[in-house]
Parts: sequence; C-alpha cells; structure tokens
Amino acid sequence: MKETPIRKEIVDQLVSNLGIKDFAKATIREVKQVAAMAEKQSGVEFIKMEMGIPGLPAAKVGVDAQIKALQDGIAHSYPDIQGAPSLKKEASRFVKAFIGIDIAPEGCVPVCGSMQGTFASFLTCSQASKEKDTVLFIDPGFPVQKMQLQVQGVKYETFDVYDYRGDKLQGKLESYLEKGNICAIVYSNPNNPAWICLNEDELKVIGTLATKYDVIVMEDLAYFAMDFRKDLSTPFEPPYQPTVARYTDNYILLISGSKAFSYAGERIGVTCISDKLFHRHYPDLAARYEGLPFGLVFSTRMLYALSSGTSHSAQFAMAAMLKAACDGDYDFRAEVSVYARRAHKLKEIFCRHKFYVVYDKDLDEPIADGFYFTIGYPGMTSGQLAHELMYYGVSAICLITTGSHQEGLRVCTSFIEDNQYELLEQRMAVFEENNPV
Repeated sequence: MKETPIRKEIVDQLVSNLGIKDFAKATIREVKQVAAMAEKQSGVEFIKMEMGIPGLPAAKVGVDAQIKALQDGIAHSYPDIQGAPSLKKEASRFVKAFIGIDIAPEGCVPVCGSMQGTFASFLTCSQASKEKDTVLFIDPGFPVQKMQLQVQGVKYETFDVYDYRGDKLQGKLESYLEKGNICAIVYSNPNNPAWICLNEDELKVIGTLATKYDVIVMEDLAYFAMDFRKDLSTPFEPPYQPTVARYTDNYILLISGSKAFSYAGERIGVTCISDKLFHRHYPDLAARYEGLPFGLVFSTRMLYALSSGTSHSAQFAMAAMLKAACDGDYDFRAEVSVYARRAHKLKEIFCRHKFYVVYDKDLDEPIADGFYFTIGYPGMTSGQLAHELMYYGVSAICLITTGSHQEGLRVCTSFIEDNQYELLEQRMAVFEENNPV
C-alpha cells in the first residue's frame, strides 16, 4: 500500500468526533467540515467537490444595476410583494426568449432564491386540495427540498428515475398518481446531482399525466439552459430549454439567479406560475384564504408571511441580467460553459483510474458535461468511496443523500482550479494502486 496524501488517522478521528456513524448519510455540511478540518490539520490541499456553490464572479450587469438601485435610495422602501414591475416584465420576456412559452408578468413573482420559491410552492400546492397531501419527487434531487417538506409536515414519495427513463417513465409515474394523493411532482432539469436532462418526450408524459390527474408540476430550472450539448444561447430562437410547460397548464417554473448568473449571495430568483394556474380557484384554498386564487395565495399569503417580499435592490439586479440576456447583450451561457470544460477533464481523470460515471446516459445519448456529474468505483459502496477519497484529499457527497438508489458520489465542478487537475491525476493514480479492481 502506498502512503495516502492525508493520514487515515486524521480523517477517521474527525469523522468520529463529528459523530458520523455512516458516511453514506453524511450531509454536505458534514463532508465540508471534515474536509476543511483535515486540510487544516494535515496542511494538504483538498480538492473540494462537495458544495454546489458558483465558482465564477457574479454577473457584472447585475452588480452594476443593484449598486445603482441602492445609490438611488431603493433600500429605504419595502418591495411590492408581487415584485418590481421591471423584473416581472423581464422575467416574462426571458421565459419567452429562452423557453419559448408565454407567461404573463403577473405570474412571475420574485423570491429569495429558488429555495424560497419551492418552500412557498410546497405550502400552496399541499393546501390546494385536502385529499392531495403528498409531494412526489422524481429523484435523484436536491436534498434540502425534502427537508423543507419535513419542516412543513408534508408527506412525500420518491423514486429513482435511473431505471425509468423513456418509455418506462409513464407506468412508474402513473403508479403513484393513480392513488389520488399526489399534489405536486418535483424534478430538476438539468438534474442535480446526476446532470441527466429529461427530453421533450419524457416531459410530455409528465405534463399529460399532470393534466389527467390534476397535479401541479414544479420544474426546478436552477441550472437553466446548461445542457451544453445544445446551443440554447440565442434569445427568441429555437432550440429552447426543454419544459413541461408545453404539455400542461399545471406548472410552476423556478428560475434562479444563483447558478446561471452566479448571483447566489443575493438570494434572488423568480417563480413563474402558468396563467391558468395563477388564476385558478381551488375550493380549499379559497375557504382558507378569503377566496383568493392560487397565484395570489402564493404571493400575498405564503411569501408575505415568509419574508414580506424579496430584497428590493436584488430585484433590479435580476431584472438587468434577464434584460441583457434577452437583448443579446449578455451571453450567460458562454460564462457558465466553463463548468462543462471542467467536468470533461475531471471525468477523463477519474475514468482513467477505473472510476465510472454512474448516471452516464440520457437514454442513448452520453450525459452532458456540466455543473455536476456522478462517479462510482467497482466494489465500493457510496459510503466507503466517499470516506476513502478523504484520505486522498478529495471530498464529495454520497448519492444516497439525494434520493438515488445507486452506489456512487456527486461531484461538483464549481471550485476546481487549473492546478488541481494534475494533483487529482497523481492522487487517483495512488488510489487505483491501493484499490486494485
């Protein structure tokens, strides 16, 4: 056995001190903490792949607009709970430009990041019909969304889509919907953590069934237009970001400023509710909230109770970024495409040393390179692999925490530095030697 870059005793003691019984179930924060402390104690640089934080500067057009708004005195004023008119207008236009669908400005409501958008959406969807009290996740997915439901006391079901792509999706999905208790379906596209991208045929299945069973689809577009296999960068021209919105009126789109515009710190996003759903009256919502329709319950009750609106100056930043993208003055895709280049290099290194990509295909097409990808190693469980990689100064989270049933890890490309490719190559060569297949 070759010596590992970090002594095993250091990692094992830290894991024990933090009370982590099963590394497969360690949270992102716990993995991050072990990595940071091991790096400090050993003096060895860690290659950190556990946190999904943007690794690029915030979009300048947004920063400039936010500074101007603050200088103009906007900070003294409460924002309208429905959102700044300029942001609502540009969000509606952005949806048309890059998704190719029409949503009225009134249905485009700013939120404190998509996290708040999902929280308020869960509240509204789960109260819309008393008999529909359960959310269905098409997993793997973002673990914190399930925590949100735990906080709310709302039930959820989940299935790993790994074995149910293409023609198999309808039967699996319908087996849940036919019970009559599902209020909402949730997925991300591109997917966190697997980076799979549901195609138009699969989205049509989801939309058709959502209409048939009267279920609301929450489409999380946190990684907007980041399927780098297609040129989705030209506004008002196809190809567009794939969406369920072409196949049902029962949808909510969650558009975040965090990844596409690297504006994570200001907690800004837009929740876009279809025109029909925005104005729909659900008897149970109406009885509870003075006869209000779905969209106004979402904004004037849920969001108002949560935060009384969204950061005023950040709304001007988001409006400016969306406008510049629609006008063709700001190619946000060109900036974030660095993640794809990083993923390609990282996959090559891992695969050269006997690792494999767990979620490797979109049906018959190789998975896109992007913000995330997944890796496994022959003969190792998720927990074993994550723990073992810590000895080599590499940190990543286990897929089990995302609702996946596959053995492997999620790798995030956002913090990879150019000098770390060679470092990873050297360390994985030792890993392979120490762990022969």
